[in-house]
Amino acid sequence: MLHPRSVEPCGDCCWHLSIRASSYTPVSVGLSFFRRQCQSLCWKTAAQTRYTTAKLRSYTAKKVLSDIAMLSTLPSSYAVLLIDLVRQQGVDINALCRNTSLEASALESLPPRLAITDFSVLVNNALALAENPALGLALGQRINMSAHAVLGQVFLACSNLAQVLDVFLRYAPLLTPATTLELAETEQEVVLAFNIGALAQEVETPLEFNHELMCAAILNTMRGLLYNRVLGASVNCPYPAPPYAEQYTTAFGRLVQFNASQASISFSRELLTRPLPTANPALRSLYEAECARLLKDLDEPDSVGAQLEKLLAQMQGQYPNLTQAARMLNFSPRTLRRRLADENRRYQEVLDGTRAKQARHYLQHSQLPINSIAYLLGFNDASNFRRAYKRWTGEGPGTTRKSRHG
Repeated sequence: MLHPRSVEPCGDCCWHLSIRASSYTPVSVGLSFFRRQCQSLCWKTAAQTRYTTAKLRSYTAKKVLSDIAMLSTLPSSYAVLLIDLVRQQGVDINALCRNTSLEASALESLPPRLAITDFSVLVNNALALAENPALGLALGQRINMSAHAVLGQVFLACSNLAQVLDVFLRYAPLLTPATTLELAETEQEVVLAFNIGALAQEVETPLEFNHELMCAAILNTMRGLLYNRVLGASVNCPYPAPPYAEQYTTAFGRLVQFNASQASISFSRELLTRPLPTANPALRSLYEAECARLLKDLDEPDSVGAQLEKLLAQMQGQYPNLTQAARMLNFSPRTLRRRLADENRRYQEVLDGTRAKQARHYLQHSQLPINSIAYLLGFNDASNFRRAYKRWTGEGPGTTRKSRHG
């Protein structure tokens, strides 16, 4: 078995063995903080003899807080599942949302992505309130294809598990910020190794929770794709067995090892080529194009003002205040004010500009009445909207609407 911890670099300038991914060209995707590249690795001579048929694909996702908004978020569906899980255990939702930007009354209308800081605080609150140390296992077993948003649709449309893993490694930053992934194959098995960094540097979540969630979610997704096939997977955990270790056996099976030097999941290579019943090449292309678009948002670091504009545009009609927006972008309110001031901008100015742009779009490209547009933009009545729009643009909404015919 080729395991990432079983071989080491030789430490000199000779390359004993070059291991590359056969299905990828070694390229950098041009991201400032994410690099996806097939790597040549140097191994000891003993490893050269034993593992000459091995193939290694390595992708590294390094999160840099507060530079790109997408880097600081994950799918809101993960939080929705966590909230539902602890709600069923009798946890008070107001207490669960304490110290986050979330409001218990608005959990049914979360934006598509959630700030990692908010998710991390939710996790710590849930662990304290639910008094369930195995919460990571329970949550991971609830995460299925729909929870992975559009990337889950790509998984479903793939022809086999090999394609699913390829897609996962390419678009992992959309789901697993701060995680390094490595996939190794031998003639008999596949090893997916990973290192999980802190979800949010200022809010740490327990090591056990992070790994339980990752392993359980991956295995549950695989079972869903293979129609609950028994995987026979082995799981390595880089920490001592917790008091509730028997629940690992229930979740993962009997092949669980603790105090491992590397977190990993391994399974039979035969599973890679097993056809998936939901395969659809046409839909895969469609959904993967959307994933590529989302990942492209990571390409260059936006200014703080541009980050804020993107955030506000996604939350039409439910705009956060400055404190909430700062948390969602992983800033303190004071830092957000200062960074905007460095760009000669203010929060209210960015918010007004965003609302004005959205209002102009509706006025020029829809038949919606003025009061409906006002409601969509968070106003209680049309008169307040008219006054605000004239203050933003210097003209009334009726004038803008008429100008589309000019």
